Amino acid sequence: MTHVLDDLEARGLIAHSTDPDALRADLTTGPITFYVGFDPTAPSLHIGNLLQLLTARRLQDAGHKPLILVGGSTGLIGDPKEAGERVMNTKETTAEWVERIRTQVSHFVKLDGDAAATLVNNLDWTEGLSTIDFLRDIGKHFPVNRMLAREVVSARLEAGISYTEFSYVLLQSLDYLELHRRHGCVLQTGGSDQWGNITAGVELVRRAAGAKVHALATPLITKADGTKFGKTESGTVWLDAELTSPYAFYQSWIQAEDSKVGEYLRQFTFVPVDEIAALETEHAEKPGLRAAQRRLAAEVTTIVHGADEAAAAELASGALFGRAELTDLPETTLGAALREAGAVELKATDSPTVVDAFVATGLAESKSAARRAVAEGGAYVNNERVTDPDLVLSGDQLLHGKWAVLRKGKRAISGVSVS
Repeated sequence: MTHVLDDLEARGLIAHSTDPDALRADLTTGPITFYVGFDPTAPSLHIGNLLQLLTARRLQDAGHKPLILVGGSTGLIGDPKEAGERVMNTKETTAEWVERIRTQVSHFVKLDGDAAATLVNNLDWTEGLSTIDFLRDIGKHFPVNRMLAREVVSARLEAGISYTEFSYVLLQSLDYLELHRRHGCVLQTGGSDQWGNITAGVELVRRAAGAKVHALATPLITKADGTKFGKTESGTVWLDAELTSPYAFYQSWIQAEDSKVGEYLRQFTFVPVDEIAALETEHAEKPGLRAAQRRLAAEVTTIVHGADEAAAAELASGALFGRAELTDLPETTLGAALREAGAVELKATDSPTVVDAFVATGLAESKSAARRAVAEGGAYVNNERVTDPDLVLSGDQLLHGKWAVLRKGKRAISGVSVS
């Protein structure tokens, strides 16, 4: 059986480790308890968080016990960002987001069995902690010169950083110490952008408890140009279907760049590494089929939203471009797909024509351009070529009595809702 560290390495999931040989020995000797934490600074987790949840699941599947921490206290402060001071959310908002995220993370790890995950909240051990005890028992272990040397802190010094954000590292380090004491936790995982916080926790456990514990960080996931992965033109790709529809989620993956799709398959799916290698070979030979992207989108959407939503998103993706029947799409899926494609609303009382719709959606710059597209045979409504530019979009032209899919040529897609 492949050692879990070998699998993580093969998938490109290890950026840093405090002591790889010692960690391997402990993982081999017997099941260990590890933790990964998430701060509720938004009502949902996003793609970057997904990588951490899937890494936790890989360790759990290898027999190790996860502690999934949702930071009810650290979320009230927020990890400092180079861009500037965070806006603090109210205690009520943070508490609401804690519960939403606790529900969300429980979908990705097993909550029963020998390696059952435990959900924890750091508010449990900080809410009753006095300032004096915190400074005496925790603060004394943190040399200020080391805190000032942290990259994010040094970047903020000139513009200014509050004592609140400056002290965040103490709170996150306290989490590791408390989880070590309460649950025997000996490994923290996280993103490489958290490496300073994670290793500070390792050092605190050594100083305060006299114990040696481990840290492991995954790499920052980027696009081919080096920018952070997980952002689209419409913003952050969230795991919550109310914030990013399953169709939009699917699209964010199927648009993966050729040079990165193999990397994403290894990191974000459970497809065996040798099978991914075969997919990469197939993709290199026939890139136009986009087999690797379609597999990636289907796998990750299934993990996050379930097989039914993944199938619906895949069907919608094909149907919009004429490769499947639009009438097979549920209205919720069709509506989400068209809203993602920039659909606009038109009033039925205005008797909108094909030309009106093409101009309203931006598929044509003017009515004359829209008429020209129709005349040249490049205008489609619901995947049917349009020959009459004055065709009114109503009745039989509307799917579910409301929607029309517009296409100009092979790839330019939009839509309208008529009500």
